Amino acid sequence: MGTPRGSTLRLQSLISIALFLTFQNAGSFYLPGVAPEDFHMADPLYVKVNKLTSTKTQLPYSYYSVPFCRPEKIIDSRENLGEVLRGDRIENSPFVFKMRQPEMCHVLCRVVLDEKTAKAFKDKIEDEYRVNMILDNLPLVVPVRRLDPESPPAYQQGYYVGVKGQYTGSKDEKFFIHNHLSFTVKYHKDLQFDSARIVGFEVMPYSVKHEYEGEWTENTRLTTCDPHAKRTVTNSNSPQEVENKKEIIFTYDVEFQVLYFETLFRTLGRQAFFVGILILPGWGWSRTFES
Repeated sequence: MGTPRGSTLRLQSLISIALFLTFQNAGSFYLPGVAPEDFHMADPLYVKVNKLTSTKTQLPYSYYSVPFCRPEKIIDSRENLGEVLRGDRIENSPFVFKMRQPEMCHVLCRVVLDEKTAKAFKDKIEDEYRVNMILDNLPLVVPVRRLDPESPPAYQQGYYVGVKGQYTGSKDEKFFIHNHLSFTVKYHKDLQFDSARIVGFEVMPYSVKHEYEGEWTENTRLTTCDPHAKRTVTNSNSPQEVENKKEIIFTYDVEFQVLYFETLFRTLGRQAFFVGILILPGWGWSRTFES
């Protein structure tokens, strides 16, 4: 028996309200009602970056106010009135994936810090700034492990620029940057067609002191990161410290995870994916590392 139209509309209304409340509380820039795209195998997926945000300072900064890897030309990528009215600073980025084609250990760029750029990163880490990204109008989130296995999935929006911590046996506080990102793109596959729609965009950030042999060139292979391995990072015992004259190599992985919920997705759209999840506010944290 089909679902009565009135019941379907009421369910859609309830989900819309739940989504609005959830993402308003999270300060999200996700816009229900903006149509998702249909992607085919190997279609390019362009990741956009938004402003850096901090619950500690409440003062946003442009993503490119710190020396992250840049595209050849930075372009304002806001696409609708809501993004403009909210003051979003959405720009293009050098992160480009290919739909349903995993990639390991992609080297984005190498940056050598000076006093000014090192201070810029340290200031953002000290003030607990988070990096916000968007893929097909969905916000980047970090999965949060919960003690109760029966609890709904929980996420934090965006990832921390870095963390403060100490090496084992030392009381000196250091700053470490998240320079390796492991992305997961979740998608819904249409069983009747070859197209797919993105329903989730997640990341796990890592601080990795990448290593390589010889002089750095465009074709240098990292010894800490194997593009042919399933493991994201190998043979690295140290995190990437932020300091004057230090080099930082930015890398990322991307994997794709298919989700099947055919009838519900066709009826309600990808908003259904977010029902029942919890977006947690950011909190400060630090780590202790082995020297």
